[in-house]
Amino acid sequence: MSDLHQRAWLRRRHRVRRLLKPLPRRSNLSRYPVIRRFERWARAAPWLWSFHGGAVVRALYIGCVLAFMPTYGLQVLLAVLAALLLRSNLTLTVALQFITNPLTVAPAYWLTDRIGMALLGHTALTGIGGVLLVHTRALFIGALLLGLACGALLHGAWLLLSWEARRFRARRETARLHSGPTG
Repeated sequence: MSDLHQRAWLRRRHRVRRLLKPLPRRSNLSRYPVIRRFERWARAAPWLWSFHGGAVVRALYIGCVLAFMPTYGLQVLLAVLAALLLRSNLTLTVALQFITNPLTVAPAYWLTDRIGMALLGHTALTGIGGVLLVHTRALFIGALLLGLACGALLHGAWLLLSWEARRFRARRETARLHSGPTG
């Protein structure tokens, strides 16, 4: 593999690590007030820190669905509980909660309401209950659909990145084998 490709890969890796640095890890659990309460369980659960297989995929879907749910302010607590109960990666589940932040929460909830109302319009459920109940129902249904769609997109991106990482490791190993012993 060329030196240029390796430097580009290392820059991408450094960028990702810098983005993940402030997020919860096994070594810095006591820094987070909400997670600190669950520290004993979090340290004993290896899937919370695993970036392999099902823990990541579950984290992508759970995190996206929770991010769009109309539970702003409780999202991190719900993400920690969901990660513990559903055996998903805690770092990703919590990180995805920041999709909705003070700048994006209003447009996100407006979009989930529109999606939910469009789906409810095709059913008889729009006439049941008052306006507030209908829009609450629409928010939850829209959040579920939008969260699953967002999770599916991130799942595809995760598969692509893991494929690229496997290719890079294979090329690096091939180059190491062909270069002969160093010394």
